[in-house]
Amino acid sequence: MADTATAADLRAMSRDELNGKVTELKEELFSLRFQAATGQLQNTARLRGARKDIARVYTVLQERNLGIIEEPESK
Repeated sequence: MADTATAADLRAMSRDELNGKVTELKEELFSLRFQAATGQLQNTARLRGARKDIARVYTVLQERNLGIIEEPESK
């Protein structure tokens, strides 16, 4: 992932988009872990960034589940 999404950007996404984002980020994290295990990973900070991005998405989803923030209006 080239740049990290801010929480404000994530809050503007729908629940389906967020679930897709989590899937994409988990696939990236798996790839990064595989590269690290085989010694091919150049930038180890990407591992930490990917984990933080996943946590950020899960935080927004949990805020919606608890009713702290509301779903964005459909366009």
